[in-house]
Amino acid sequence: MAWRRICMFGRVVATSAIERRNAGDVPAEQEKIVTDRFERHRQPWTSEELQKLKLLAGKGMALKAISKAMTRSEESIKDRAKLDGIRIAKLR
Repeated sequence: MAWRRICMFGRVVATSAIERRNAGDVPAEQEKIVTDRFERHRQPWTSEELQKLKLLAGKGMALKAISKAMTRSEESIKDRAKLDGIRIAKLR
């Protein structure tokens, strides 16, 4: 059971050992980014997204750039491109 001790100003001064250990793992600004990133988690591909993937890959864009432009993970882009037989440029 988690316990907390609160000082007279309402701030938490002590928490259980588990909460203290995990408290600094993810800063607040990163926590928001993580939740924003997975909003589209496991969403099906639309025909517009497939057209955009073919267009961007045809222009020779790198996987990372396509991923940012489409707001999907690199892994998702790679898997879908492989499924549809789309070649993505490997820029080095």
